[in-house]
Amino acid sequence: MSAALRRPRAAVGVGRTRVPLGTAYAVMLVLLYFPIALLFVFSFNDRTVLTFPLRDLTLHWYGEVFADASLLGAARNSVIVGAASATVATALGLGVGIVFTRFRSRVRFPLLGLAVLPLVVPFIVLGVSIFLLFSFLDVPRSLLTIAAGHSVIALPFATLILLTRIGGIDPALEDAAMDLGASYPTTLRRVLLPLVGPSLLSAWLTCFIVSFDEVAVALFLAGGDPTFPVFLYGQLRFAQRLPVLIAMAVMLMVATVTLTLVAFGLARRRA
Repeated sequence: MSAALRRPRAAVGVGRTRVPLGTAYAVMLVLLYFPIALLFVFSFNDRTVLTFPLRDLTLHWYGEVFADASLLGAARNSVIVGAASATVATALGLGVGIVFTRFRSRVRFPLLGLAVLPLVVPFIVLGVSIFLLFSFLDVPRSLLTIAAGHSVIALPFATLILLTRIGGIDPALEDAAMDLGASYPTTLRRVLLPLVGPSLLSAWLTCFIVSFDEVAVALFLAGGDPTFPVFLYGQLRFAQRLPVLIAMAVMLMVATVTLTLVAFGLARRRA
């Protein structure tokens, strides 16, 4: 074996400082997932006080979730807003991806920049800005205004997912279809959309998750029908409501993780 192969790897660090990556990674995992584990454990707690040791285990709070009309209504609002904003953001992201990869226009780079700009603007700033816009236009706050705001913050995710997929498709396939007499809209519908189908669904699910979990923008744009994160934020003031909210949060967390895994799986299936 050569000397180069026998030479140990240099430790990772800056200057003379060496970083124990294994320990740092373990601490990071604990900080990320230990609070989630506590949330799951306390959802089975028989008492309303969140202290150890647990006295008894119960599924009572999960049953209370389905008996709480206001809680279910807030979750329903989140589903409605998430589906609407995900549909709008995915459609706009598809358009940006087509324009950027298929047209040599001067506006394609500014258009892409505008589409991904919400990634670098704090959500609280976006929330205030959109709130002021709707106030200026005298638009009452409702689920529609929340969906509009969430469409803005979800657009970058859809754009980046679809831009990567569309850019990997050979434009010659579309040229061949148009050479055979198909119009460009027909080519998009019969050639491009089937090829980007899994990515479209992946982008839609990602945008839905982003909308469903978002609270900063929704807090400014919510009217009389709050989404679940806004409802949860408002109910944390009442200690007796906390166990039911924890149970609902665990259920939604499981649903969100499931949708995320499905989105990742669809993204990996891309040709």
